[in-house]
Amino acid sequence: MTSIKYVLKLILYKPLFNALIFLVWLMPYHNVGLAIIILTIIIRLILLPSSMKATRQQKRMRDLQPEITALQEKYKDDKQKQSQELMAFYKKNNVNPLGSCLPLLIQLPILLVLYYVFINGLSTSRFDLLYQFTPRPEFINTWFLGLDLAKPDKFILPVIAGVLQYFQSRQLTPPSTGEKGQEMQAMIGKQMMYLMPLFTVIIAGRLPAALPLYWAVTTLFAVVQQWWVFRSPNGISKSKFQISKKTKEIPATTKKRGVEVTVRKKK
Repeated sequence: MTSIKYVLKLILYKPLFNALIFLVWLMPYHNVGLAIIILTIIIRLILLPSSMKATRQQKRMRDLQPEITALQEKYKDDKQKQSQELMAFYKKNNVNPLGSCLPLLIQLPILLVLYYVFINGLSTSRFDLLYQFTPRPEFINTWFLGLDLAKPDKFILPVIAGVLQYFQSRQLTPPSTGEKGQEMQAMIGKQMMYLMPLFTVIIAGRLPAALPLYWAVTTLFAVVQQWWVFRSPNGISKSKFQISKKTKEIPATTKKRGVEVTVRKKK
């Protein structure tokens, strides 16, 4: 455990801490709020390839959800058969159900490290962590838009972060088709869509305001990114998965501009 902490401190904590203090030194009046916003955008851009991959997988899973639910309902009494059919379905549609989760796991250590970076980066007391070449600001201005980022803000930033998370969750919610078997999943999804933002507001209101500011900026970035990916016409609107049905073809003959054309109709 000690070795893991040392590695995280060496490759993540110290570089991010130095980057934050450098940005504070660069900002007008050494404003830490502007520094946090810029650092958050830089981190999101660095993680953009993995997060874009996760977002595309989320879109594919959302578009395929009606077919997935239909399969689950069809084989609800045979779990083994259900698993086999779902795996075949995922393979046929080139979808990895864990594809949207694995890239996000890469970001978890960064989020944890950023928590301590923002806590310790709000004062000059930990300048011993700075590299020799990192400029040292004379002071750190923690006031941003009338809020002291070193102290908890119970309303403005937590509410903004919660609202943005609500929109992010709403983007991922598949449209309801009214089919049997979707009602329970739709109800659970709707509850989570409201509960998670509520938890965000409650937790963020107990932390220094620098953290909900970071959370609001990174969630806004995610909302814009999801909007960009979801508006793409290349997503799956209809599944390749088709349930075979017996059809009868009845030849019919019609004439169009003097040419006899054979038309096949399906019943």
